[in-house]
Amino acid sequence: MGTVYWITGLSGAGKTTIGKLFYEQMKEKYPNTVFLDGDTLRSVFGDCFGYTQEERRKCAMCYARLCAMLGRQGMNVICCTISMFDSVRDWNRENIDAYKEIYVKVSMETLRARDQKGLYSGVTKEKQKEVAGIHVDVEEPKNPDLILENNGAETPAEQAEKIWRL
Repeated sequence: MGTVYWITGLSGAGKTTIGKLFYEQMKEKYPNTVFLDGDTLRSVFGDCFGYTQEERRKCAMCYARLCAMLGRQGMNVICCTISMFDSVRDWNRENIDAYKEIYVKVSMETLRARDQKGLYSGVTKEKQKEVAGIHVDVEEPKNPDLILENNGAETPAEQAEKIWRL
C-alpha cells in the first residue's frame, strides 16, 4: 500500500515547488513514487474540465480517484492540486488508507505580490478563468496533517523537509 500526499493550497502558494523537492527526496528512497501536478493533470485529462466551482470539484474527484488507485497498487503519490473542497478531502480520508493532507497556506497579500501566473493581477489570459479564492469560493482544510505557512520565512526545501518528517 502506497501513501498519498495530497498537497493543497491556492494558485501560487508553492505547492508544486515544495512538492517537487519532496518528490526528489521520496524518489531517492522509494522508487515507487510518482509526482502529479494539477496543471499537468488537466492537460493529461484533455482539458475537459472548466473552472467553475462544479467543474473544479469534478476535476478534483478525478485526481482523488487516480491517487487512490495508484496508492492501492503500492505507489507513493505526491499530488499538488488546488482542490479546495471539503467533500474531496473527506472522500480521500475515507477511501485512501495511507493519506496525508498538507495545506500550503499563504496570505492573499503574498499571493498578490508573487503573482507568478498573473492570476491575481489579471495580466494574463488566465484572467478569463475563475480564480480560486477570488471568483470561486474555497473551503480551507479543517484538519490537515500538516500546515505549511509559506509566506517566505522558510525556503521551499525547508518546507519539503517538514513533509518528510510527517
